This record gives sequence, structure tokens and C-alpha cells, in this order.
Amino acid sequence: MPARKSATAQRRSASNAKESGVEMNQAKPAAESLYLEDLKVGQTFRSATYQMEEARIKAFAAEFDPQPFHLDEAAARASLFGGLAASGWHTAAVAMRLLVTGGLPFANGLIGLGGEIAWPSPTRPGDTLQVESEIVEIAPSRSKPDRGIVTVKSVTRNQHGTPVYVMTSKILAFRRGS
Repeated sequence: MPARKSATAQRRSASNAKESGVEMNQAKPAAESLYLEDLKVGQTFRSATYQMEEARIKAFAAEFDPQPFHLDEAAARASLFGGLAASGWHTAAVAMRLLVTGGLPFANGLIGLGGEIAWPSPTRPGDTLQVESEIVEIAPSRSKPDRGIVTVKSVTRNQHGTPVYVMTSKILAFRRGS
């Protein structure tokens, strides 16, 4: 089952995001989903963009990370962040959406096998995020010839080019015809 959405589904997804108040600009779609044999170390991918809105930052935090610096401007100003900051998990969720909707076009989806994450700078209301990913290692499986493990470093940056989320992950990738 291909991971790529049809052009109609991509437009519908962008339309739904726009209706919910979230800006989701589509990146130029990849020609096709990529298999293990299509990938090369050093290959890079760039996602669409996503604009973070204050109301959505607060809504996410209220449900999943209810800390004062994510919910209340006055408390946030008095915190280490010096102003309202999105939950790191919200930033991670946005990065995942950007990767899945075209930023990392692996055939059969993005099946994570673990990795490391960092939040070098806070994400703020109004930030426009974009993810750039680079293939750093490819290890074909010795026991399962239909697949391999691809190590990818993905850096999510705001509109100023400042990294706000860095994830180095191992992703399962399949060979064509598997």
C-alpha cells in the first residue's frame, strides 16, 4: 500500500488544515514513493511548511502537556522560555505530519524503529516550521532481504532557519516488490 496521497487527498488535507486555522503549504510532490534501492546516503528531502498558532499551541498543551509556559502568557514570560512556547511534543507531532505528508516519501509509510530527539530552541506562536531530512546511513537486512534500516537526520527549523526540533531516527524501508 503506497504511503503517498493522491493529489486530491493532498488538496483535501490542505483544505481541512486551512479550515481548522492551520497553514499547511504543500511542498512539490515527489514523483513517486521511494524504496530502499532508491535511497542514497547524503540524499535530502524538504517538507511543506506549517504555521504554529497560539490557540492550537494552548489547546495541544491543555490536553497533552499542561505546563504554565505552554498555556499562560504571564507565566511563560516569567519562565526560562521568556514567552509562550509550544510543547516540544507538539513540535514533534507537527514535524511528523510534515514528514508523512511528503517530507520523507518512503514507500509503505514511515515505520520508526527508534532514535534520538532534541529541542534546541523553543517553537513560538507564529513560527512557520519546515523539516529537512538527510539519509545518513543505509543498512540492508542480512536476515530479511526484502528490507533494510535507514538512518535519517531530520531538522525542523522555523522561518528564521533556527532549529527547533532535531530527530535522528531509524526507519524501516522496504525493497520494491516486497
